[in-house]
Amino acid sequence: MSLARIAGLVALVAACGVQAHDVRPNTVRIVATAEHVYSVAWKVPASLPADALPYPALPADCTSGQAPTWRSTGGAYLGQQTYRCANGLAGRRVGIAYPGINPSLRTIYTIALGNGAEHIRILGPDEVEWVVPATPEPFAVALEYTWHGVVHIWIGVDHLLFVACLMFIARTPRRLLLTITGFTVAHSITLALSALELVRVPTPPVEATIALSVVFLAWEIARNRPESLTHRLPVVVSVAFGLLHGFGFATVLREVGLPSTELPIALLFFNVGVEIGQILFVLALFAGYAVLRVLSRRATGEGGASALPLAVPASYVIGTVASFWMIERIAGFWG
Repeated sequence: MSLARIAGLVALVAACGVQAHDVRPNTVRIVATAEHVYSVAWKVPASLPADALPYPALPADCTSGQAPTWRSTGGAYLGQQTYRCANGLAGRRVGIAYPGINPSLRTIYTIALGNGAEHIRILGPDEVEWVVPATPEPFAVALEYTWHGVVHIWIGVDHLLFVACLMFIARTPRRLLLTITGFTVAHSITLALSALELVRVPTPPVEATIALSVVFLAWEIARNRPESLTHRLPVVVSVAFGLLHGFGFATVLREVGLPSTELPIALLFFNVGVEIGQILFVLALFAGYAVLRVLSRRATGEGGASALPLAVPASYVIGTVASFWMIERIAGFWG
């Protein structure tokens, strides 16, 4: 069974999702600044109309003596407001309210209470509220950050196409295992360094270079030169670009925030979630190929699927889409 043909099956479809990392969630962060006093900050993607921006929904006894302040950063709208809640927020219902149509965005909610406890919840597109835990939940942070890692890799089409390209390059299961392991270790290192703010790299160049890494692999697949370094030692390429992709993962993690009381757990399980999502993607490619093989065998006879030339067409599609992302992100430097 050819890994290249397996990768091509889903890569051709996934490449059509040209938005890559542009599907940003809402983020809400509530921090207790005094007894029953909360500073509320939220971020909304700039893709939403300015007259239809959502805002955090707090219990009825939460009042504010000021209107929310808004500012635009070009890529998002930032809101801020201070509330006094007579009965606090522990065990209370909070959420996100849309003045018009719900655009089906996820919302990442983080609440830091006065007792030092921090809670995070990822609201799906069809969820608008949740109940803040009244008591600490030992596994809540691990579960939420694992799920966030899985969701992030699945909406990060550029990362998925990079993994698909690695499958084209690796060709055999043994080489693929080594290549993916190198990619995992590399992006885990830079993710941790960047999320902990030990290393700071500007986001726009990182996003543009991630797109360039996909273009590079697509070009290598189309050239198909076995003597090149990429084909001879794919793990070298996966490690080098994995360090870069780790900074991209960290950008999203910084938007969510890391709970100070459970920082190592949150960082570890976000990484675990990314790897679970990555493995599920690879398994989806194998499953898709198996289905295609059965259908082709029925239509053309034994061995029909093995003759499908997927590598070159997939590399052209992936390369074209990634080139669009790269140009778009570079143009955004001056936006």
